[in-house]
Amino acid sequence: MVRRPVAWVTAIVLFAEAIGIALVNWFMGIVVDRQDMSLAGLDSDVMSTSSKVAGLLFGLYFALCGVVALRVALRDRAPAGVGRILLFSAAVVHALLGAFTVGLVGWGAFAFMMVVLGLIVLIFMTYDRREGTVSDAGPDGGATGGGAADGGTANGSNGGTPVIPPPAPSAS
Repeated sequence: MVRRPVAWVTAIVLFAEAIGIALVNWFMGIVVDRQDMSLAGLDSDVMSTSSKVAGLLFGLYFALCGVVALRVALRDRAPAGVGRILLFSAAVVHALLGAFTVGLVGWGAFAFMMVVLGLIVLIFMTYDRREGTVSDAGPDGGATGGGAADGGTANGSNGGTPVIPPPAPSAS
């Protein structure tokens, strides 16, 4: 199936992006510090330090999102709780960064942001949580199983409860 490879690729891309963002902001901080110029009266040391700190924090954020994607790949289960929120926020961040980069950097950066956004969204789409929900109910309201060949849920377990097929229609 495609779920695990997508999660692996997403984790690798997010780790690479975390390193890239941290390095770019660190480089920008060094450049601002060596320029010894001010922007709207701000001290260059403050701008340099804030660029370096922002780069490290943003890099840590993407690395944490990469850890969540790596965990999804290793466990082959959908992200839950804080991990799910982190990946949702990373998707929103990539959508917004894509919108900004198309005008500032160009179409190549926009394409990269959209690829990463697509990978994150694909994690959510491939790990749907519809196993054993109301959509599996038959016409009489009884469960018909989770869609697996053994009558259980997609992962082969049915929570310890027997799956009883609906009664066959009587010929009268």
